[in-house]
Amino acid sequence: MHNTGIAEAARRFIYAISLWACILISFAADAQPMMHRKNPAQRYEIDAKRMGTDMLSADALPRSREFKRIDSSYYVGWMYEGAYKHEHAADYTGYKNAAVPLEKALLLMEKDYKKELSTRSPDVAVYVYAYRYQIDYTTIAYYLMDCYANIEDPVKVYNLLRRVLKWNFQRDYFMDAYNYLGWTVHRNRFYTSDKYFFLKNSIEENERLANRYLDSGLRRININRHINSQIFPPGYEQQEKNSVYHYKAMLYSYAIKVDSARYYYELLRKSGIFPHNNYATFRSICGDFREAEKEYEEAIAQDSRDKRLKEWAYYTSIINIYKSQPKEGVSLMRDMIKANGSTPGFGWYNIALARALYYDGQLSESNRHINKAAEFKELHIGTTLGQTHYDFSTQLVKLMNKEAELERKKFENSNWWYNPNVLGSMAKLLSEKYVQQYLIINQFAMNPERDKVVYKLFSTESTVGWDEIWYLIKDFSTKFFLKRFEKESQTDDRKYVRKYFNLFVAKLQMKQGNYKEARLLLDEILRDPNMDAEYEKLFIARVYQAQAECALERKDNLAYSNIVYKLYQFYPQLIPNSGLKMNMRLRVVGDEDSKVIERLKACNINWVDNSNVPAPEAYVSFSGTGNKKRIKYYVMDKSGEYAVQEQSFAYSKPEVAAVQLAYKLFNIGMKEVEKK
Repeated sequence: MHNTGIAEAARRFIYAISLWACILISFAADAQPMMHRKNPAQRYEIDAKRMGTDMLSADALPRSREFKRIDSSYYVGWMYEGAYKHEHAADYTGYKNAAVPLEKALLLMEKDYKKELSTRSPDVAVYVYAYRYQIDYTTIAYYLMDCYANIEDPVKVYNLLRRVLKWNFQRDYFMDAYNYLGWTVHRNRFYTSDKYFFLKNSIEENERLANRYLDSGLRRININRHINSQIFPPGYEQQEKNSVYHYKAMLYSYAIKVDSARYYYELLRKSGIFPHNNYATFRSICGDFREAEKEYEEAIAQDSRDKRLKEWAYYTSIINIYKSQPKEGVSLMRDMIKANGSTPGFGWYNIALARALYYDGQLSESNRHINKAAEFKELHIGTTLGQTHYDFSTQLVKLMNKEAELERKKFENSNWWYNPNVLGSMAKLLSEKYVQQYLIINQFAMNPERDKVVYKLFSTESTVGWDEIWYLIKDFSTKFFLKRFEKESQTDDRKYVRKYFNLFVAKLQMKQGNYKEARLLLDEILRDPNMDAEYEKLFIARVYQAQAECALERKDNLAYSNIVYKLYQFYPQLIPNSGLKMNMRLRVVGDEDSKVIERLKACNINWVDNSNVPAPEAYVSFSGTGNKKRIKYYVMDKSGEYAVQEQSFAYSKPEVAAVQLAYKLFNIGMKEVEKK
């Protein structure tokens, strides 16, 4: 989940009203400018030139050089340089370079302005001389903390936050240190004190510590009210509390304490500054994908200026997959990659693109992009999603692709079981699958969050879809996972999520040969009143797939035909990877290319003529000669609606074209077109 967003907006709001209030106060008190104790003439000149400038503008870097030429011992020039470099940093080197002048600025401030930094007073005439330096100090400290966090140095982050707290400012301005202590602990919760001295020794202990820091922040706000109420407008402290509520909501969402998380999100909603991205993720882990999608759309404006992973885009692509719209996910991720280039988020977008391509059946493209993600050095800025999440997501997509490649040998060759060439390539793929499983299960075994993130199927810290988890567990310890998911289905408080645990229980029962029990549970799942047929098409399709496997086991051909047809209606791209044989009627319009048709019929599709068998009708026509031959195709369902829109493609090799056509009849890899 994102750290910034609402917190950043709150900081800017606090900064604005605080600066506005203090300027008015200084005029009202007829206050005199601060008397610099060192190099006063040079520093007054810098102060004058600083007025009306912006340390984040394109002019900031030459300004910083000018200020340092006038007086290099004054912090302002170093602050301008550091702020400018921070604003333009987008990789490890950029943030490391930005930290150097910011460190210098902080040291110079502490050396020359200890009195001002130490000032606490309810007296406007006293505080007005100090507030500007405290604002500058917290601004520098915030940028420096962000640099340390983005180069993955939490020890420096922690030490800096403790250093800020020692000044005991009466307002936090840009640096609400207790909130960031809570965030830093939460972001590193899966480590222990052996790695970072400021942590406890379990995730549970670290989460309690993070919450205690937030509670300390609230106490500090209340303690400071008695001196700030004489200076700042009534209710000023509410904005500071909203920043704490932002992190409280995040921690309770992670803990899946739904009522508590909702309570803090409602407090934030009343504030007028609302974290749409984080709330969307919260609604998603509750199984309310419709509301989540709406909130991710709202998050676009809040994230528009951020140079980091746009979580709304990454998670929207997963919702697209849930809705049986993987092509929309593909389009969204391609747009994000094109718009953002190789800035932070590039690797995540390639993971999401590879996932969407997998669910759209485009395996070669999926492999290309997941390999690109694996080779990219991602920078995890302002998010709880780190390298362990990144590596896990990458390896899991690779595993799914490897499994799909294996299944597709069977789809492309209905005679696979007595074809030596196909059996040889399948043996090689099977070996590669085992290697991939070994890699990922070792990584998974070392993951201390598997109970809270993976087994829960939906978690704020999960970067994979629920369906992907099945590929992780299905070949390992069936009894263990069966017991685990049975417990989750009975104890989880999220009413929209329970059916997902039940689906896993049914599929695990099938692996143990208990098809009767599984069938009853699958039938019960489809009667669940908490089903959103538009946003849970992938889920419904997986239920139908399991039901079809049960029908095959009991040799109920009529039930199988009806169920696999429903599966095709909900998510046709899944079928070539499923091992299920689809009934389909073939209508060749005009002259046919016999080589294409012969090879098409060798694929694992049950071509039927009986009109009583529920089956989509594939219409195929051929045109052109020589190197300009084309195949036009479309598929109609039994109600006369397009199941696959009309399109065409050129071909030169009949056997290759036939296999391509077989996939395209399942809506794989075709372009988006308007429905007719």
